[in-house]
Amino acid sequence: MTTAPASRPVIVVMGVSGSGKSTVGGLLAARLGVPYAEADDFHPAANIAKMSAGHPLDDTDRAPWLDAIAAWIAERGGRGGVVSCSALRRRYRDRLRADAPDLFFLHLDGSPELIEARLAARMQHFMPPGLLRSQFEALEPLGADEAGAVVAIDGGPQQTAEHAFAVLPR
Repeated sequence: MTTAPASRPVIVVMGVSGSGKSTVGGLLAARLGVPYAEADDFHPAANIAKMSAGHPLDDTDRAPWLDAIAAWIAERGGRGGVVSCSALRRRYRDRLRADAPDLFFLHLDGSPELIEARLAARMQHFMPPGLLRSQFEALEPLGADEAGAVVAIDGGPQQTAEHAFAVLPR
């Protein structure tokens, strides 16, 4: 008798820009043996140009981006995956989870000062540090009814990834 393989959730590594979503997301995906998708790769060129010019995105700008990420999540259905996505607002997370009720959010959390220092040191990224305040203002913490966990980013990427792995659903 054979048994069906267990369904694996998709994990969204969320948080403000500079919190380590890409690095930690890649480390988690490698450890779990699942594909990793970088949210920045889903942005239309107009979004990147707008952010590069120092302007925050609005919900109209985010709609096609969130839809593209949601489609990737839905395609992974039961096979697991890791995707980075700021997912700052509850309504954005609801949109991502619409066709993936087992979606798990991993919120990378750090102080504005720590993240600002990381952004200042980061090279070759379209998100200017000046937009960080708008991201913290938009951030809505995970609700008690949302599957997910908060992980502090005070340590290095490997340590953060280990803490993240420890809180994932089994």
